[in-house]
Amino acid sequence: MKKNIFAVCDLEVDYAHNFMDYLNCKRSIPFEIQAFTSVEHLIKFAEKQRIEILLISDKAMCPQVKELDVGQLMILSEGVHPPELDQYPSVYKYQSSDHVIREVMACYGADRDGSEPARIPKKTMEIFGVYSPLGRCLKTSFALTLGQILARDRAVLYINLEEYAGFEELLEKRYEHTLSDAMYYARQHNKNLAHKISGMIESIGNLDYIPPAESFEDIRTASLEEWNYLLDTIAFNSAYEVVILDAGDGVDGLFQLLDRCTRVFMPILTDVLSRAKLAQAEKLMKTWKVLSGKFEKIKLPYYTFSGDGKGYVEQLVWSELGDFVRTLLRKERE
Repeated sequence: MKKNIFAVCDLEVDYAHNFMDYLNCKRSIPFEIQAFTSVEHLIKFAEKQRIEILLISDKAMCPQVKELDVGQLMILSEGVHPPELDQYPSVYKYQSSDHVIREVMACYGADRDGSEPARIPKKTMEIFGVYSPLGRCLKTSFALTLGQILARDRAVLYINLEEYAGFEELLEKRYEHTLSDAMYYARQHNKNLAHKISGMIESIGNLDYIPPAESFEDIRTASLEEWNYLLDTIAFNSAYEVVILDAGDGVDGLFQLLDRCTRVFMPILTDVLSRAKLAQAEKLMKTWKVLSGKFEKIKLPYYTFSGDGKGYVEQLVWSELGDFVRTLLRKERE
């Protein structure tokens, strides 16, 4: 089954080509990307293949384009465009490509409520869990390091399931949509969840992530069924090859959810109290009869970087943690 077509048409050649290069680097986008720098070539292509999303500059828009069979037509606007184009949704051209894609996918998703998204042909999606019953063990730092390193070669989505992730403060960024919204749609079994998720994705380098939940209550009240629906949707209707679950103790059916993972990494500490907590957790897992053989206990190296904010997250790849993760993955391939 072929992917749907996402076409970009802009008379500014450099912009069109650079934008297509960016989209092709985003392996998670479940569309085949086509870029056009002339309306004539666009129309010839559209006569042979249906375009699902067409993002076209206001200067390139013309009556012939209006007649094309397009699933969603959006205007790539330079700020002010002719009034006759107001009937179409528009995206501001001169902003980051990440923002353009989020706005396009949010609009595309909103226009398709209740429709069944096309399933994406791909390899089986792996789910890596990162969990520890201990605090201050670099669990999230390890998960972000693992995600960024894997994302160099694969399409990776990071999902933080902690009650207090602190991403807005850490990355100094406000999020319009978060995991709270995704779980609201999952609770409804919304068939358009995949497109709605695409409209809320943020990125750290090549690593995509869903902004964490706004409130701990959104984590605690989500059911195991809803978490599974979310993962099923991502598995069948996105191009992600790996999902990393950075899990906290507030998740309903935590061990059952982690049991779905291909691998579960457990950062540990070796002091007396930590060993006692680990023993209790392992006893509980045996009671639940889950996670047999999946846990990989890891003793993480001390991380000496003293920066903060986004710099902290980006430098993880080149830190002692980055070296540890690369060694861990290298041993797996041997």
